[in-house]
Amino acid sequence: METMPPTQTPAPPAMSEDKTVAIVSYLTFIGFIVAIVLHNGKKTRLGAFHLRQMLGFFLTGIVVYPCGLILTFIPIIGCIALPGLALFGLAMLVLWILGLVAAVNGQMNPMPVVGPLYQKWFGNAFD
Repeated sequence: METMPPTQTPAPPAMSEDKTVAIVSYLTFIGFIVAIVLHNGKKTRLGAFHLRQMLGFFLTGIVVYPCGLILTFIPIIGCIALPGLALFGLAMLVLWILGLVAAVNGQMNPMPVVGPLYQKWFGNAFD
């Protein structure tokens, strides 16, 4: 008689409310506000996680982009700042896509590099 190896039970799928808040938080700033309102009705770990990710994402863009834009008007530095600003925009797009894909899949995967920092800095937000 063969003994079957113990199987791990898969994690329960995320509830639709979880995914709704997580996904809507990635859809523009207005979507972020709507997700906060939805989350306040029923707080979930997945929703709070992705709201913290997007809060950090928005604040990063609000701080870095204007500073980079100002640097583009300074001679010599502007030659470096302009391509840097373009790379920053591309990196933000990639981070946004990775976050959205994680939300659609119901996963709590932080954005690369900055995601763990966002969770640390805003750890009590949306709980």
